[in-house]
Amino acid sequence: MANTHGTQDQQPTLSRTLGLGSVVIFGIAWVTPLIALATIGIIVQLSNGTAPTAYLVTLAAMLFTAWSYGRMASVHHQTAGSAYTYVGKEIGPRLGFLTGWLILLDYFFIPLVVWLIGAAYLAQHFPAIPMSIWIIGFIVLTTVLNIIGIKVTVRANILLVAFQLLVIAIFIALSLSYYAGADTGASLLTPFFNEHTTSAAIAAAAAVAAYSFIGFDGLTLLTEETRRPERTIPKAMMIVVLFFGVLFVSVAWCAQLIHPGSSFNNTDSAALELASMIGGNLFAAFLLAGLVVGQFACGLAIQAGASRLLFTMGRDGALPRALAYVSPQQRTPVVSIMLIGLTGLAGIFLDVTTSASFINFGAFGAFTLVNISVIVHWWRHRPQQGAVGLLSWVILPLAGAVIDFYLLLSLESNATLVGSIWLLIGLVWLAVLTRGFRQPPPRLSLDEAEQTG
Repeated sequence: MANTHGTQDQQPTLSRTLGLGSVVIFGIAWVTPLIALATIGIIVQLSNGTAPTAYLVTLAAMLFTAWSYGRMASVHHQTAGSAYTYVGKEIGPRLGFLTGWLILLDYFFIPLVVWLIGAAYLAQHFPAIPMSIWIIGFIVLTTVLNIIGIKVTVRANILLVAFQLLVIAIFIALSLSYYAGADTGASLLTPFFNEHTTSAAIAAAAAVAAYSFIGFDGLTLLTEETRRPERTIPKAMMIVVLFFGVLFVSVAWCAQLIHPGSSFNNTDSAALELASMIGGNLFAAFLLAGLVVGQFACGLAIQAGASRLLFTMGRDGALPRALAYVSPQQRTPVVSIMLIGLTGLAGIFLDVTTSASFINFGAFGAFTLVNISVIVHWWRHRPQQGAVGLLSWVILPLAGAVIDFYLLLSLESNATLVGSIWLLIGLVWLAVLTRGFRQPPPRLSLDEAEQTG
């Protein structure tokens, strides 16, 4: 491979500064601990009062997919790119491009949804201040922090994650205390199974609960800024998924202990209803503060990760090359970060339901293809022989692919429509790049990626 060190036209590259702890913190901030309470009412209602069981089913599905991402991250550890890289390398560059395009639908608009939710909470309690002001405030602050540098982002995330975990710890403690002193009619096993439990209800709730885990895959986008990524990224992904699995099940279990059944006065604000029940208005206000902090931390992490995907695709020529510009001073992809921020301004004209309805299409599509990529890699290269190899590289990824594809088919019609339109636009852009599919799309630049240290 050509060595470009010392050339005058070499652009600054990303710096490897992140260890396992930093990557795990980043993943926890990305998924957001308080999403467990923010969506608890919906999961409880859909599952007929057995939310922890729904989360257990979802945990199994996400572990399969995290395993496959880990397999691919260990093989392709030289460069960032997530599902875009893996599918492109294993199945083909055209499908890889379309996978990157699909995951862009997820990454590109999740920050918008996150900032919009946070602004909605604040606007409800401070009606004198227009919601657009809160949205702009979220965008400006997170964009500035991400431009300053990835290490600053990690430090900020540590504080924000710690506060969220404190809120959850207090919620669990107050819930157990409330349950011990009140006759709620629930046994310790009632949250997992009751007379209204059905497989259809559990499946419906699990499909929605999967949204709570989306974001763990974004850790692969930090490959070029992580020390020993072939080991660090797979470990971090499994740690993050297991952490959230335990957290979500625990929170759901406590919620169903103090509130058996599936009805709330307002499903969308069920967390505040539960908080008032166990801790009064004071804890409800504290929980609200935690939810806003959680949205900020999530937006901070997701904007950073999404900009890295734009950086990689821009560097390869799959998207405009201006997106690959790296600040010589801060060593961050400034143009990509700012584009994500500007996209968030669309939240001023959208509501939460509309903006959130279509992002799962890209996530589940990419998850399915990554699982398939692991199987293809094993078929071609046989990295591991025997029963262990078959289990690691075929059976587990196949289970993940089947479940993820089922979740993709379970999306509502509006999400499928928007996702299909986005995919069609991607096909048109791919046709332009490849001159009518006669040429392969731009390939990854491994030379540059290997010189980031």
